[in-house]
Amino acid sequence: MDAAGQQTRHDDWDEQVDLLIFGAGAAGMTTALVADHEKLKVLLCEKTAMVGGITSTSGGTTWVPGTALSAQAGVPDSVDDARRFLASVVGARGGDAEREAFLQSGPQAIDELARISDVQFIAAAAHPDYVSGPGAAFGGRALVPAPFDARVLGRAFARVRPPRKEFMGLGGMMVARNDLTALLAPFASLANFKRTMAVVGRYALDRVRYPRGTQLVMGNALAARLYYSLCKRGIEVCFDTPLVELVRENGRVTGAIVSTPDGGRRRIGARRGVVLATGGITRHPTLRKQFFPAAARGLSLAPLTHTGDGVDRAQHIGARVEDGGDSPGLWMPCSIQRARNGNPDGDSVWPHIILDRAKPGLIAVNGHGKRFVNESDSYHDFVMGMLRDAQKNGAASARAHLIVDAAFIDEYGLGLLMPGRSAGRIAAFERSGYLVKGNTIAELAAKLDVDAAGLERTVDAYNRDAATGQDLTFGRGTSPMNRFNGDARQQPNPCIRPIGPGPYYAVTVQPADLACSAGLSGNANGEVLDEAGQVIAGLFACGNDLASIFRGTYPGPGTTLGPAIVFGWRIAKYVARGAATNTAPDTHALKACA
Repeated sequence: MDAAGQQTRHDDWDEQVDLLIFGAGAAGMTTALVADHEKLKVLLCEKTAMVGGITSTSGGTTWVPGTALSAQAGVPDSVDDARRFLASVVGARGGDAEREAFLQSGPQAIDELARISDVQFIAAAAHPDYVSGPGAAFGGRALVPAPFDARVLGRAFARVRPPRKEFMGLGGMMVARNDLTALLAPFASLANFKRTMAVVGRYALDRVRYPRGTQLVMGNALAARLYYSLCKRGIEVCFDTPLVELVRENGRVTGAIVSTPDGGRRRIGARRGVVLATGGITRHPTLRKQFFPAAARGLSLAPLTHTGDGVDRAQHIGARVEDGGDSPGLWMPCSIQRARNGNPDGDSVWPHIILDRAKPGLIAVNGHGKRFVNESDSYHDFVMGMLRDAQKNGAASARAHLIVDAAFIDEYGLGLLMPGRSAGRIAAFERSGYLVKGNTIAELAAKLDVDAAGLERTVDAYNRDAATGQDLTFGRGTSPMNRFNGDARQQPNPCIRPIGPGPYYAVTVQPADLACSAGLSGNANGEVLDEAGQVIAGLFACGNDLASIFRGTYPGPGTTLGPAIVFGWRIAKYVARGAATNTAPDTHALKACA
């Protein structure tokens, strides 16, 4: 390697392909599928023994405005409305060309995936954008992966990364949201009992032949659909094959060196380019410290193997890394039940998405016993409130306590504790230290090490406002998203009711990153840029390896998966049209992907 970082000694490739892709999550698998459809020779290298990455453990919702699916769902959406919406949310933070590329290509990408693969989405008729503003949508933009019967994969099903264990019942059964009511109350009605028996019976049969249930939903269904499509096309996936080094010759990335399962090295040439989709910087030991606030470094929802390989190797040849704008990470408040044996691998981590925070009768407080945020806002905005509060108070960690009464537990549950007033279940969560109980607010405060007088004042103030259906402090229940995730039975405000008589319960939450906003600087075609803002020819990035086009904001459900899929599609189309072979590519060639 010379002083300019040019690699010149690897012209004797072990193998050559047109497009070499690293990372078999949604972004990488989409790129491979579309490139193969465009008659390119593709090789997909995956660091682990399974496909899916964090897609497999996610909710799977994919935010893409203006698709034909929205009209089919009866809630037609327009790209123009989405453009106005993003202008109001992202403002002058930059990334205009990249967002415009996403908006223009999104409907085409979703349409083509449906035609050429087994990837199927359903537009949610009701799933509001997370932020209010001009052009915001109540439904149509959030695309939900269709459930998938993984039995068609046969033995290859073992290659699909399982969802989080907390999202599976009976040791391996995924449950669709519309089945939850029946399974939580199987004896409440004959219909509930029949549905429960059908779901559990199917799962019992699955376990005779498979390591877990084959009825997949959410992000696991999306990952499995992508992988099944790869298998049907015969697209090669090299498992246990991490990226070691990018090869750059005469200013252009021409291939890469990988590690093989037997511990050897393999030189792979890439005639059209190399695509990085390795999951982002979430667990990179240096970049995490460099970009993530200290109060939010302790917990990540990313797989342990997401150590920033793609971003790291790109940095070695001069690529620029952006800080993510408003926030380097995209956040989720999580509670943790520690394993009895003290082994952190056995801990249960529960993401507090919509099942409790938005419901009436819950408040979140800091160590001073004070509310600090609208509890019904999106998971990302909730944690941003936690981080701002920690910084304001000079706290080393950002933690909060979700506090409810006994009636709330009965109706909605709390974190890992599902609904229902079962004394035995509640006591078990108390013994584990996950759930804290107090017969009075003062007793609860003492057990939480929270200022008791402060907490009592907070509850009194909240209850005064809640009695009128208002939240004068944080405006809870005033946005469509707040109200949608609340309880429509509670009027006039579905997100607010007074906290009633004790006993009282609390769980403690802390920030966890679910994805990155910080990442490689790139243009509208996914080409990676160097420190001077110039294209590194032959190098592309998508998914969490590419800096977020929303610049640290979180406009709606699935705003990581949406760009991951669309930019994977754009890169494949751009490369297929030969643009990536130019020494000075047109970085604004949006029409090239039309």
